[in-house]
Amino acid sequence: MNHLTARLQQAQPYALGLFRIVVGLLFACHGAASLFGVLGGAMGGGTIPAGTWPGWYAAVIQLVCGTLVLLGLGTRGAALLASGSMAYAYFWVHQSHALFPLQNGGETAALFSWTFALLIFTGPGALSLGTLFGPKAPATASGTRTGRGPAGTENASGGKKRGAPMAA
Repeated sequence: MNHLTARLQQAQPYALGLFRIVVGLLFACHGAASLFGVLGGAMGGGTIPAGTWPGWYAAVIQLVCGTLVLLGLGTRGAALLASGSMAYAYFWVHQSHALFPLQNGGETAALFSWTFALLIFTGPGALSLGTLFGPKAPATASGTRTGRGPAGTENASGGKKRGAPMAA
């Protein structure tokens, strides 16, 4: 593995963390706009009336799940709910107008759905409050705790792994 690839591998958890923060912020802003009329409001102005199906419920999911993803708390569960809600929005609201997202106005719903689906599998990355407040790693048979860093970067004593790098 060359030097650049090794450096990029080291930065990967932080890049994923920043990605998660930006996506969570954007998603929460959609919910806040719809619920409170801020940032231009729902569909160019105003708010969605409370209890209106499915718009108001979607806005609540956007605000709550976006905030959780932004903070890195319960990222996988919040991403699962957010991804599902955006898949619903795409297939039930947008796809009836045309097949492709560019034709039916569903680009944002499709992108958010796939983005959150990715976060389900990758987890929060670095810079997550979940790593600060989440359960501590269990002790091993030798009494040491396993590391809390990004997957595959620390050994049972919490130190960096040594030896042959993994192929990319």
